[in-house]
Amino acid sequence: MNWSDLANFNAVLDQLLVVLTKLLPALDLCSAAVFAITGALVASRKQMDIIGFMWLGVVTGVGGGTLRDLLLGVPVFWVQDATPVVACLIASVIVYFTAHLAVSRYQLILWLDAVGMALVTVAGTAKGIDNGAGPVVAVAMGAITATVGGIIRDILGQEPSILLRKEVYITAALAGAVVYVLLVGFDQGRWVAAISGGLTAFTIRGLALNFGWSLPVYRSRAGRDADDAD
Repeated sequence: MNWSDLANFNAVLDQLLVVLTKLLPALDLCSAAVFAITGALVASRKQMDIIGFMWLGVVTGVGGGTLRDLLLGVPVFWVQDATPVVACLIASVIVYFTAHLAVSRYQLILWLDAVGMALVTVAGTAKGIDNGAGPVVAVAMGAITATVGGIIRDILGQEPSILLRKEVYITAALAGAVVYVLLVGFDQGRWVAAISGGLTAFTIRGLALNFGWSLPVYRSRAGRDADDAD
């Protein structure tokens, strides 16, 4: 490879970086719609009316990003631009008329949730970095964005919370956020970091769903009696 080819390659990378920078806000929109679908599917399992579908879809779709923005002290993304809310409403209405076509709505919820989790992990972590947060806080923003919407959905839909499921979930989001932060820190490029972080989060969650992976859990054991404590 000569210097001309290397310069052209770097120019392509720079263009990809510009494109990705413009696409990162769109991740909020895509992830909100995906999470809204999972919320609407839960509404279908609970046999709610169409307003219930839209309500559960919207709060699921924008819940994580809302808390992220409030913690970062920046304008809430859907208050500035209502497009994500509109996307959530449209997705919820579509699910209202098509949910019966899904063979297993619960499995569909889990896999769509994995996709949404991967998207918002990247979007949340990137937004943390863009607003001057340090690596640890940026990772926390990614994890919060990825999990809060699902937690709200499960609480309102009276489903087992993602926090209480044995399969790896938050760990997958944390891993994806860490990969993103590390690659950005080592100047590997935002587009490489975004793709790698998203794939890491989705792969870990997907494997956990497929093979039932879980972290070791706390096991109760006998405590000390009064004499031992003294």
